[in-house]
Amino acid sequence: MTTRVLILGAGFGGLELATTLSEALGEGVAVTVIDRSDSFVFGYSKLDVMFGRTTAEAVRNPYADVLKPGVRLLRETVTGIDAAARRVTTDRGSHEGDILVIALGADYDVSGTPGVVLGVNEFYSVAGAAHLATVLPEFKGGDVVVGVCGAPYKCPPAPSECALMLHDYVTARGLAGATRITVVNPLPSPVPPSPEMSAAILKAFEARGIGFIPNTRVTAVDAGAGRVTLSDGAVLPCDLFLGVPKNRAADVVVAAGLTENGWVTVDPLTLATSYPGVFAVGDLAATGVPKAGVYAEGAARTVAANIIAMVRGEPQTARNPGAGSCYIEIGAGLIARIDVDFLSGPKPFGTFHGASEEMRRDKEEFGASRRARWFGR
Repeated sequence: MTTRVLILGAGFGGLELATTLSEALGEGVAVTVIDRSDSFVFGYSKLDVMFGRTTAEAVRNPYADVLKPGVRLLRETVTGIDAAARRVTTDRGSHEGDILVIALGADYDVSGTPGVVLGVNEFYSVAGAAHLATVLPEFKGGDVVVGVCGAPYKCPPAPSECALMLHDYVTARGLAGATRITVVNPLPSPVPPSPEMSAAILKAFEARGIGFIPNTRVTAVDAGAGRVTLSDGAVLPCDLFLGVPKNRAADVVVAAGLTENGWVTVDPLTLATSYPGVFAVGDLAATGVPKAGVYAEGAARTVAANIIAMVRGEPQTARNPGAGSCYIEIGAGLIARIDVDFLSGPKPFGTFHGASEEMRRDKEEFGASRRARWFGR
């Protein structure tokens, strides 16, 4: 019988998993991918939208372009998960699989941070980035707080990128002297696994007069009073808040009893949950690696390799590498990169590649190669 693989979520993990299975098995596997959206957006594109480099429509990659043997992609919202039965319900019906892979990513929770509003003063959603693209041209200077409301959160370097790109933006508008930028982050440094990259970012902050407050999160935003409150009780003046909402697993995943301490418990090397035939990859899985697309992609390849081996009656030996690369806009049009391995050694280790135009081309190829692979674009 044809193996049925049910994938919840069409982000980095879901798309890579479906593509790898299709390439290896074609019509020999029945892959159903379910996502509530009609398109995929690379996370780094949101900053480009916010700063007017492109539009929200231009960064969309429609799921209708995903045409692969053995794969169907459904636009439905998951409303229930029965992990033991490998069955899910959606707003349009129900689906079952011989293998269930949960790749729904992380949702945003603003309920515990008064004053943070999705789609208004945060740049982690497309709607939020697009709205801020209309706000920034009206900004005349003042105090800006780039604030993280909780950890862990997606793409750890993004708040630093936002601050550096904002400095370039206000400088181009002649507002640098009238603008004070502060980054508030619950992490101890901009990129903890890489002291070299963190040092480069802090040096760039210092050169631009950008403040950095580590080990601290934003607990409330009062736009009317022009201030934000921090977890240590301090209050900062704030004329413009650019927020990173607290991240959490989707309610439907929590309700399914799959989470512990907020995230889905898995074997970090195989991505298996405690339920036979059920796996979790990407931002919602507690693997010990950053919540970033490239790590979800690596995890998806591992699950795919073991599914392929199972179908072929071969040993399932693939293991999650826990390694990946993250790019960061360092300002002045330059990009740096950090390659970090989290799982192969006794502790994470990384290689830092300094900011250059070459890294910009490298980042562009990163996106282009995946658009071609997943969407044929």
